[in-house]
Amino acid sequence: MGILLAEAGAGTADVAAGSAGGTLLMTIIIYGGMIAAMWFFLFRPQRKERKKLAEMLSTLENGDCVLTTSGFIGIVIDINDDTVIVEFGNNKNCRIPMEKSAISRVEKPGEA
Repeated sequence: MGILLAEAGAGTADVAAGSAGGTLLMTIIIYGGMIAAMWFFLFRPQRKERKKLAEMLSTLENGDCVLTTSGFIGIVIDINDDTVIVEFGNNKNCRIPMEKSAISRVEKPGEA
């Protein structure tokens, strides 16, 4: 009788060890799913937006109307590697050099 109780206790320990392994696997699957969902809903749209902005800046030409990140609207006068000279307002002497990264929107002439 003592041997049967010992064997029954060993079987219970095996079941508990098996369910602990299954619980660990389920936890890993849940966390993996949460990380995948976070990447899909947060990081992927940001990457698409950065790609769209880079494409827009690569097609920038003289005469384009631009909106800067600070809210100023102007016309592109000259383009260098990573800087542009933008003319603001009706005063033709108000030309300011700025980085391309400061441009948030570009409108081609006759597009709007």
